[in-house]
Formats: sequence, C-alpha cells, structure tokens
Amino acid sequence: MDLKEAQARVDAWISQFEEGYWPPLVNLARLVEEVGELARELNHRHGAKTKKPGEPEQDLALEMADVLFVLLALANEQGVDLSDALERTLEKYRVRDSTRWARKDGGKDALIDGTGDPNP
Repeated sequence: MDLKEAQARVDAWISQFEEGYWPPLVNLARLVEEVGELARELNHRHGAKTKKPGEPEQDLALEMADVLFVLLALANEQGVDLSDALERTLEKYRVRDSTRWARKDGGKDALIDGTGDPNP
C-alpha cells in the first residue's frame, strides 16, 4: 500500500467514530509513546538493557507500524500529504547529501526516485 492509501485507510478508521481525530498535542504524545515502545524493543534486542525474566519479545514490525499509524493520523489531522512530503524530503537528501558519504557504486549519483534519472 502506498502512503496516500495508508492515509485514506487511517482516515476511514478514525472517521467512523464520533470522537474523530484527537487534538494534535494528544497525537504527538501518542507518537512519542509509540516511539518509546519501539525504542524499548530495539534496546532489548541490540542494547545493554535485557528483558525481564518472562517478558515476551515484541513484534518489531508491529511496533514500527504503530508509530506509522499515529504519524498518519497526525498528518491527516494537520492536512499533510505524506506522499508529497516524502518526495520533497528524498529530493532534499539527494541534493544535500549525495556526496556526503563514500559510495558503494564508485561515485554514481543516487537514484532515490526509482526512475533511473539522477536529476528527476
């Protein structure tokens, strides 16, 4: 599913309830909470903090999807088209960072847009 469809599906889910979208700062708090849960799981897997005895491993993909869901909800509530925003961000990185790190391909320009055109 692409970002436009994801935003539409989140909107359809939230819009079926009378309460609708939560205020932006509530959704921001939710986003921070979900990122914290993702951080906790990554820390358990790759950091120094081990799980408590009997504490189950969480599904990393679902933790990431929880973050994405809240971000999609926040974008919807704020009227942000995340597809457009991501395109602009990828272009910003392509222009700003194309020579910042050593390339695996011997110096060819990054083809972030997937078209094969280094200058979309």
